[in-house]
Amino acid sequence: MLAADEAGPPDGPSVIFLHGGGQTRHSWGTALNAASARGFHAITVDLRGHGDSDWASDGDYRIDAHVGDIRAIVATMPDAPVLVGASLGGLAALLAVGESPALIARGLVLVDVVPQIEMEGAQEIRGFMTGNPDGFATVEEAADAVAAYLPHRKRPSDPAGLMKNLRRRADGRLHWHWDPAMLGDLKGLDPTERETRFTHAAMQVRVPTLLIRGGMSRVVSMDGVAAFQSAIPHSEFINIEQADHMVAGDANDAFNAPLLDFLDRNR
Repeated sequence: MLAADEAGPPDGPSVIFLHGGGQTRHSWGTALNAASARGFHAITVDLRGHGDSDWASDGDYRIDAHVGDIRAIVATMPDAPVLVGASLGGLAALLAVGESPALIARGLVLVDVVPQIEMEGAQEIRGFMTGNPDGFATVEEAADAVAAYLPHRKRPSDPAGLMKNLRRRADGRLHWHWDPAMLGDLKGLDPTERETRFTHAAMQVRVPTLLIRGGMSRVVSMDGVAAFQSAIPHSEFINIEQADHMVAGDANDAFNAPLLDFLDRNR
């Protein structure tokens, strides 16, 4: 079962927010509030193996499992939603839309992810997620790890808020919320095959599309942006200079403004 939060009028135009690998639905907190205040039926979801969602009993965290989850969620909606996906959530949303024979979304927003990603930046993320396999004795230790990984972010004066991303396991230590099994690579696809598949899916996208890039991103380069715009010629592009890969958290206001503009134009 997947955990989710929703806000806004139930009969409003639907928007589904899908976080990146290692994140939770709480990463969209300000966007959820902003969209719902604008009259949208906004939903944030914890992907399988993340946050408060169940861990996959069969250990299946391949991209197609996430795509299947998205399509199952959309099937319960009264209208075709706008899908807003960051990183892993964005790639899954891209495949869900581009590889579906039916119209499952009325719009697509990708946040700092494109088919042609920079592998060095992706490995930095993986390095953080695989670090500290023995967990942490205190929330302060976890905060130290986050501060080292995100030096551009102001460190909170009280790290207690980080507890929503931690779980105390049987060993008595605090561990990140995700299922360690999800750290396996996309099984059966090498990087070239992955890029080819994602690019082909992008070429099939016909709905309004917006790409939002973090200006300091080491995952999405301007070459990657150009390739994406070539695959989806009607796509729009916004570069948020003061943001890194986790755009929504790095620059809330700067992220919400173009997002809400896009949503308003695609109700």
